[in-house]
Amino acid sequence: MATRILRTFDELKSNSQTGLITYLTAGFPNQDLCLDIINELSKSGSDLIEIGMPFSDPMAEGPIIQQSSKIALDNGHTMELTFDLIKKFRSKNSQTPIILMGYYNPIYQYGNENFIKRCLDDGVDGLIVVDLPPEHDSELCDLTIDIDLDFIRLATPTTDKKRLNIVLNKSSGFLYYVSIMGITGTKEPDLDILKEQVIKLKKETDIPIGVGFGIKRPDQAQKIAEFSDAIVVGSSLIEKIMGNYQNNKEDLVLPEVSEYIKGLKAVI
Repeated sequence: MATRILRTFDELKSNSQTGLITYLTAGFPNQDLCLDIINELSKSGSDLIEIGMPFSDPMAEGPIIQQSSKIALDNGHTMELTFDLIKKFRSKNSQTPIILMGYYNPIYQYGNENFIKRCLDDGVDGLIVVDLPPEHDSELCDLTIDIDLDFIRLATPTTDKKRLNIVLNKSSGFLYYVSIMGITGTKEPDLDILKEQVIKLKKETDIPIGVGFGIKRPDQAQKIAEFSDAIVVGSSLIEKIMGNYQNNKEDLVLPEVSEYIKGLKAVI
């Protein structure tokens, strides 16, 4: 089944391009500006967009994404508002894949089947559920089989071959490779080691591999693009938005987002 995510990767491959995947917390820094940023990300060169579902205990996230999640929740953000964001974006953009990323608790509270239905109704293309391992596929992953909704897994530097086979079993869309040990936005990957790890991964699977965690600068992105199918950028983007928003420079958010994304896309 050719989902919007796979079609995007096929198009990138046919054009000998590496994909740019960007992450933004839903409802951050507020609902209206968040929608404007999502639109700007797509216009400026993001090939796929991850929308983070705000959660009170985002344990894999670094301080900056945790802060963005808290701001969204303090503003009263809910799962309904997340879907509302996506629905509004999708009403004007039928091309750019949208991936919901986050933790299982908000999904469970919403109701698994209701959640899947809303994803399909509102134009979500993939899910990344950080704390729901393959051992619990019956909870959510199995509900996505044979429908237009990719279930994207994560692999890490500590994932051995036996575990990787389990992770890949029902993976679709792309494999998200965590480039560092630890949380997002806190340190940079060793590019030589990372290259070896991704090359090994490519021997185990045909699905695209997106590399994230610790990628901030165009020079990093350019080097990683040489051996990966996509680059994932999150914390550095959130940081740029946060700096302007907290300094009451809301009018600078979109221009800076655009400049940053265009700069990354230009080198990969």
